[in-house]
Formats: sequence, C-alpha cells, structure tokens
Amino acid sequence: MAITIYADLATLKDSLKITDTDDDDQLTKNLNGASRAIDTVTGRRFSLDDNVSARKLRTDKRTVELDNGEQLLLVPDIATDAGLIVETGSKSTWTPVTDYELYPEDALVGGWPITGLTLDTRCWPSMPGQRVRITAKWGWSAVPDDIEQACLILSRRLFARKDSPGGVMGSQDWVVSLARRDPDVQSLIEHFQLPGFG
Repeated sequence: MAITIYADLATLKDSLKITDTDDDDQLTKNLNGASRAIDTVTGRRFSLDDNVSARKLRTDKRTVELDNGEQLLLVPDIATDAGLIVETGSKSTWTPVTDYELYPEDALVGGWPITGLTLDTRCWPSMPGQRVRITAKWGWSAVPDDIEQACLILSRRLFARKDSPGGVMGSQDWVVSLARRDPDVQSLIEHFQLPGFG
C-alpha cells in the first residue's frame, strides 16, 4: 500500500500564512509524522493500493456472529467491490465463494471501505489450515475530510514546537501521544478507530 500524507503542503502553508519555501522540508516532515501518528492511533491506513492483490486470512479471531445470526468475517479495509474475489481453501486448492454479502452494506456509497463479509447460509471455514483468500483493491478510495483536518491540526502543533525551548521533538511516540491527547484531533479520528486501538 502506498504511503500517503493525509494533507497537502500547500494547504498546511496556507493555514499557517507561510508564503515562502524556507520551511517546506520541516513542514513535510510534520505532515508525514502526523499522518503516521493517525495510522497508529486508528489502526488503519487511509491510502489506496495501486493494484489489486490477494491476501490469505485465518478466520479464527476474525469472525463474529451478528444479531441476525449471520457470521461476519472481519477483513482489512477494501476500497471497492470491483475485482473482488473471495475463495476458501488452503495451499494450492481454492474454491470460489459467491454467496457473500458486503458489510456494511452501504459502506461504499458513503465513501467508507468494506470491512467485513457475511455468509447467511453457512459459516466461514474454521478448520486448522483453512484460509479465506481475498483478492481486492485494499485501502480507502480517498482520504476522509476529518482525517485531513486532524493531520493539519497535528502538523501545525508540531511546527509550532520549533520555536519552543526544546525545539521539535522527533519521537514518533510523542507524536502518537499528542494525537491521543489533543481533544480536537481525537474527536475527528475516534470514529475511524478499529477496536483495540486508540
């Protein structure tokens, strides 16, 4: 998956009223640091793979039962259903699965990725060695507006530290901690956080 900076340099400079190029390198580092902190806090990347690729997933600890009795297989973010292929099997033997449903059903319409697949008449394989192979375009089709705004807020705060007595702190752990503590950033990104992150 391509590494993406979640806000552009021109927008950041405009928000800081900077018109020269003297600080471009520092500002770009701030944007990258803020983007990676958002990745860490949310447990996901808001970028899009260049190509369709296959991933093999174990189903243990990835399946949950929904209220309607369907079994949901949790998958990494899938940006589109175009080119989506789902198979079950192991090693070199794979069987196509065609009776799956996308979850959430309206995710793609709302600009969100597919995060699960359901089967309503049977269960996902759970025998040792069995896998689900999914061929898809992984990621997000576009960086959400809230993520862009959170990136800009963090980047501005990081840039402001260059004038503090200690200068800009380079620790990624510190940037991640800042992303968790800043109430504005947290309110923008919390609904994107995967369970177990944040």
